[in-house]
Amino acid sequence: MLTNIRKKVLPINRKQILLWLYIILACSILRGIFFFVHINSPLQLDDEYSIEVVPGTTFNRLVTRLTNAGITEFAFDIRLYGRLSGRADQIKAGEYLLNPGMTHRGFLAKLVAGEVVTHQVILVEGWTLTQALNAIQSNPMVTTTLDPDDQPQLQGLLNTPNYPEGMVFPDTYNFSRGINDADLLVRAYELMQSVLAEEWAARDVGLPYETPYEALVMASIIEKETGLASEREQIAGVFVRRLQRGMRLQTDPTVIYGLGSAFDGDLTRANLRSPSAYNTYLNSGLPPTPIALPGRESIFASLHPDQGDTLYFVARGDGSHYFSSNLEEHERAVEQYQLGLEQAL
Repeated sequence: MLTNIRKKVLPINRKQILLWLYIILACSILRGIFFFVHINSPLQLDDEYSIEVVPGTTFNRLVTRLTNAGITEFAFDIRLYGRLSGRADQIKAGEYLLNPGMTHRGFLAKLVAGEVVTHQVILVEGWTLTQALNAIQSNPMVTTTLDPDDQPQLQGLLNTPNYPEGMVFPDTYNFSRGINDADLLVRAYELMQSVLAEEWAARDVGLPYETPYEALVMASIIEKETGLASEREQIAGVFVRRLQRGMRLQTDPTVIYGLGSAFDGDLTRANLRSPSAYNTYLNSGLPPTPIALPGRESIFASLHPDQGDTLYFVARGDGSHYFSSNLEEHERAVEQYQLGLEQAL
């Protein structure tokens, strides 16, 4: 019986086995070549394409989005590459810009590196906090959470005892899509604190400030009064000497700030006599808060004022000022530059 069973076993055809092995090997090599070609082939893009990766999005889901958008035909291979390379789980959230010519491999590398699109908002020296917040909130890539008119909300956000006028640093801020206005404002506030601390640590001796905040108030006035950058230290010197001698600052920008929306562009004598905490024609010392966002140069000037003897200055009408050491000289300069300018107009 056993003999009969053995007779029924077919002989092994080694040639056929080798043939199948060669076929399988050739197919594997061919498939590997296709895989290599596919992941290194460019995405099907004729123009830039923006794609947003929200937190929690999987790489497989992103590939599906690209497939549905007609950007790739090799979904299986790019998913397989993501798994085999171990990088599919390393992608980072954010907005990405895909360019014509970018390969499938390059697409995954961009996601893993977190090379997100950055947007910008510029806060300008001399702006008020309201203007700065309006610029932030008007950017379509920023999520709005703050009310510009809610002063307690802004004070609480920045943990300041007063309305945080002038306490955010004017600069260019880069950010990713979806950032909220509060986060940007905090960044600008923290940068101002850093800059102010750095400049305060290197200040001149004998200045009439007890705190960095007072220097910031002065810097904001210098920012609004300066037409030429080269005059910042001279203007600072005038104001510092006036404070040291107990003279009123008598600066128009503080009065204008105190008038707020009531200011119509024409500063009158009645305005100069109008009671206000910011009226430096009526009040001695510094106003209670900054009146604008000062840049680093104005902060530096407030802490390194010119060492001359001038106590007055008047605008020449071309952005520069005429500086005087006494009232007589100042009144002559006013007559020459201000009254002459009014007559010319």
